[in-house]
Amino acid sequence: MVLVLNGVLQDDCPMDTNSLFLQHPVYREYAQQLHSIQAKSVGPAGLLYVGQRELAAAAPHDKNINIIGADDATTCIIVVVRHSGSGAVALAHFDGSGVDEAVCTMVSRVQELALGYPEGRIELQLIGGYRDSQGYGEDVFYSIMQSFHKHHLEIDLTQACVGELNTMLRGERNCPIIYGVGVNIKTGEIFPATFPDRGPDRQLRDARIFMGAQSVLDIYDSALEMLRIGPFNYDPLRGADLWLAQTDEFLLQHLSSSPDVEPPHFAHQTRATIRFIQENQFPAVTVFRDNRPRYYRRDDATGCWVLVLD
Repeated sequence: MVLVLNGVLQDDCPMDTNSLFLQHPVYREYAQQLHSIQAKSVGPAGLLYVGQRELAAAAPHDKNINIIGADDATTCIIVVVRHSGSGAVALAHFDGSGVDEAVCTMVSRVQELALGYPEGRIELQLIGGYRDSQGYGEDVFYSIMQSFHKHHLEIDLTQACVGELNTMLRGERNCPIIYGVGVNIKTGEIFPATFPDRGPDRQLRDARIFMGAQSVLDIYDSALEMLRIGPFNYDPLRGADLWLAQTDEFLLQHLSSSPDVEPPHFAHQTRATIRFIQENQFPAVTVFRDNRPRYYRRDDATGCWVLVLD
């Protein structure tokens, strides 16, 4: 997709966020508009939560989903691709791994969901990637922009709340302003958000990342209207007991790209993931029996995802 920045087709991809904002200062206004929206805490009913190195796509008529969203993005960037004619939307949580393939998947999913609807633009929104001292967020930004720019379709960057535009000073330390966003798939509204419930199968999904999977997992089957996890496998984790014996501060310093600004639940969530890996050393055997995915359907009474049993 050839990038369109502020309505202008680009021959070259911006090298970094500073170049983007210098050449197109209108993105400062767009980021301020997002900052001005009241943050919402989104419960599990009607939610499709997308974790790190995951993506999902849905259309407005999907009866199971009201909000698609992601959070806990510090150096990561949440990417939203939306077709303006149909309202079809894909959302991903990128940390730099598997971006090329995932960008292609996001766009093809949106195009598939937009078939038969009025023509429209493909719009791109980026949120996250605060200005960290190591430049991790900038690396993720560049990989995303490169992946979109080298494809043949035109794609319109309508939000870039990244880098300095998603950074505030707390004392003498840079911190993210927005950690997460939700998208109302019925209206297309995007808003700052937190998600107290990050399920289902949170520990299983986090285990895939902890054990080094490099691909971005597509977690929603829009034809079946079911959430789908796996199948995947990983090798046993050596020294799990040793990791679990460490302090929260040790886990932060050694397992986070941004230890100074992680949300409070980071260490607790990491311990839960390590325990899950310890108890499921071969998920191909204990979790994905017969190499089948775990499917979840939306429960009509509660609005939450429930496992489809064989």
